[in-house]
Amino acid sequence: MNESLLRLVVPALIVVAGAVFGLATDRIIIARVRSISARNAWRGGEITARSLAGMPALLGALLGAWGAAEWLDLSARADKVVNSVLLVAAIAAFTIVAARLAAGLTRLYTSRDDAAVPSSTIFVNMVRIAVLVIGVLVALNALGISIAPLLAALGVGGLAVALALQDTLSNLFSGLQLIGSKQISPGEYISLETGEEGYVEDLTWRFTTIRQLSNNLVVVPNAKLAASRIINYHKPVHEMSVLVPVGVAYDSDLDLVERVTIETAAEVIARMEGPIEGFEPLVRFHTFGDSAIEFNIVLRVKEYVNQHPLRHEFIKALTARYAAEGIEIPFPQRTVTFAGQDHMHSRPPQES
Repeated sequence: MNESLLRLVVPALIVVAGAVFGLATDRIIIARVRSISARNAWRGGEITARSLAGMPALLGALLGAWGAAEWLDLSARADKVVNSVLLVAAIAAFTIVAARLAAGLTRLYTSRDDAAVPSSTIFVNMVRIAVLVIGVLVALNALGISIAPLLAALGVGGLAVALALQDTLSNLFSGLQLIGSKQISPGEYISLETGEEGYVEDLTWRFTTIRQLSNNLVVVPNAKLAASRIINYHKPVHEMSVLVPVGVAYDSDLDLVERVTIETAAEVIARMEGPIEGFEPLVRFHTFGDSAIEFNIVLRVKEYVNQHPLRHEFIKALTARYAAEGIEIPFPQRTVTFAGQDHMHSRPPQES
């Protein structure tokens, strides 16, 4: 084999050897991390394994490239360029792994029930960006580029950027305020003053997405959400009372009405999914209406959306039970007395 061919083949073999070594190391490290995490029941193990995936192979290839460059005995200038490129590539690889790991662990930590801040994309992205910025600064410093003037320039330019991006920054800080104050969190059911309601899907640096029961997404800028009135049906607790209004005829036996209503409500609650332990339905009479004695039945559900099937089943069961007991739910009507006449006419109210 002549010398020129040897100078091409040997570096290529060194690069291939480094890549093969990296691939083998990749599989060993990933398998080891998953084994340890499974043995210790650590949820972060899978996140670590996914963050490391592919990086040992890349570092092996970079190591092989460095070995090939050393074997070629390049000139001082070429050797410096190659070493700088390989160093920046290695820093970039470590930065990507660190960003993946930090973002994944942040999402894991904030998804816990006792987390100081709720899980949201805005915090995950901020952590990822912070790690990437640190990696860029480390790479610049490794190349001998002073970062002090760069930081000063960014400080001056940051003011101009802040003025140009007022709306964007307003949404960002509003999102941070919403999360920091724990007014809303992903997974909670909320209602806006504009009428939209649904589960909070995610909070990003610009907007909050709300998934309605119809499975449509409502996208609300964080600044508008922070300035609006919000009803959070998951705070302070998920459980909530449900009032079902009913009216019965004036000649009804109210003791019988109360007993039958409570029995029916208790029977419906017992067969619904996830009844509230220890809760007993209540009946509260409150108004002598135009055509009925009106009252509310107080039920209780584990969360907001459970009220709809409960109402459905309760109204059906109560209608059937009232019919069996001879309890009348009267139609709306008014008694009108005409001046100068000694008789009265009853008729349903007319729509105007």
